[in-house]
Amino acid sequence: MSVTTVLDVQRYKAEGRRFAMLTAYDATTAALLDEAGIPILLVGDSLGMVVLGYSTTVPVTLDDMVHHAAAVARGSRTALLVGDLPFGAYQESPEQALASAARLLKEGGMHAVKLEGGAHMAGTVRRLVESGIPVMAHIGLTPQSVHTMGGFKVQGRTPQAAGDLFDSARLLEAAGAFAIVLEGIPDDLAARITRALAIPTIGIGAGSDCDGQVLVVNDLLGLSTGGRQPRFVKRYAELGEQVMAAARAFAAEVESGAFPDAQHSYGASKPTEELRYGG
Repeated sequence: MSVTTVLDVQRYKAEGRRFAMLTAYDATTAALLDEAGIPILLVGDSLGMVVLGYSTTVPVTLDDMVHHAAAVARGSRTALLVGDLPFGAYQESPEQALASAARLLKEGGMHAVKLEGGAHMAGTVRRLVESGIPVMAHIGLTPQSVHTMGGFKVQGRTPQAAGDLFDSARLLEAAGAFAIVLEGIPDDLAARITRALAIPTIGIGAGSDCDGQVLVVNDLLGLSTGGRQPRFVKRYAELGEQVMAAARAFAAEVESGAFPDAQHSYGASKPTEELRYGG
């Protein structure tokens, strides 16, 4: 199979084909999602919250992103790989953004980058695209601006705010973004933006009319713990429960002496075999 490209994603919209995007933060998950046929994998700065244990995405560094991006790139074979530019790595200037994006492509193995922000980021998007770096834009609820927004709240509910988001989407498209994430906005506004743009929209908490949909893979798999989840999250599995059950079963067998048994031990009479890894 060939690698999904930004041109494929734009073709999906032209053909009226809906598509999925999921986050990935490690090689194993990337390989599984790739095998499942997910066309776009996002190495999101959401890793700060679901992998590194921060309360927001703000503390995530560019080094963090490059590290996890490279792992995902090693696991994926066919998906379009998009890496988030983290807070503080692109807001200073288009030149800073270019340097940061170059690291995600050169060291992290990404095919494209994603950045948050509306009309004020159009110049940065244009600079990256002109330098040969595909850009996915992101407007609405932008988690890196959580403190300005007063928390993780739905955006675009007033006529003025809705108009600003609509205008931002048009400007980001004109600047060369190949797709745009719409997060946490009313579904009617997302539908209006989607109809107005030639580039695909990818929704998360933005209703069903977007061209694509994205979820954090930990939410999808039921691996998120603690706190109330947003309304837009649908858990397609409950792997967290299975992880805890497996851990309890392991601990019980260790405590009882049932593990390891002869089947899981090396005897002197057994033929030599290679150990795959050691812990």
